[in-house]
Amino acid sequence: MIKVGLTGGIGSGKSVIATLFRLMDIPVYIADEESKRLTVTSPVIRQQLTHQFGREVYTPEGLNKPFLAQKIFTDPDNLEIVNGIIHPEVAKDYIHWTQNQHSDLCVIEAAILFESGFDQFVDHTVMVYTPLQTRIKRIIQRDHSNREDILRRIENQLPDEIKKERSDYVIYNDDLKALIPQTEKLLNQIRFTK
Repeated sequence: MIKVGLTGGIGSGKSVIATLFRLMDIPVYIADEESKRLTVTSPVIRQQLTHQFGREVYTPEGLNKPFLAQKIFTDPDNLEIVNGIIHPEVAKDYIHWTQNQHSDLCVIEAAILFESGFDQFVDHTVMVYTPLQTRIKRIIQRDHSNREDILRRIENQLPDEIKKERSDYVIYNDDLKALIPQTEKLLNQIRFTK
C-alpha cells in the first residue's frame, strides 16, 4: 500500500483535496479529527495529560479545552509537552488504521505533517498551496475571525516555502488551476512510481 501525507497551511483547502480523494475511493485519515477523538478516549493521553497538568485538564464532559489552551498559551514549552504526549498516540492509531485498509493507496491529512514527524510514516508528501491573501479571505469567511488572529495562527505554522521544499508534490489551490485534474494527475504519478 502506498501511503501519502497531505498537508498545507490553514485555509489552503486541504480538506477539499481530502474530500476529492475520498470521492475517488481512497481512504483518508484526518489527523486533527483523530487527535481530538484520542484526546478524549485514549487512557494513555488522559493519564499523561493529567499527570502533567493536574485533574482539572479533564471534566466529566471530556477535555477541558479552555484550561489546556491557557496552559499552552502562557508557556510555549507546554505546547511541546502536549504534542509530545498526543502525537505518538496519533501515530500509533494511524499505523493501526493503515493496517485495516484494503486499498492500494491511503492518505493522512495533517496540517502539521512535518512538524509532528508524521511524514516519516508516508511514502509521498503532498502540499496544498494557496496564496496567503486567498487563505486569509477564506478563513475570514469560514470562521468569521479577524485578520490579526488569522495571521497569528498562520505564523505558528511551518512557512509555506518550507512545506513546499519538503513536499514531493504540490497542488495549487489558487482559483486558477482546476483541482480535479491536478489531483488525478498526482494520483497517476504516485501510483506509477510504486
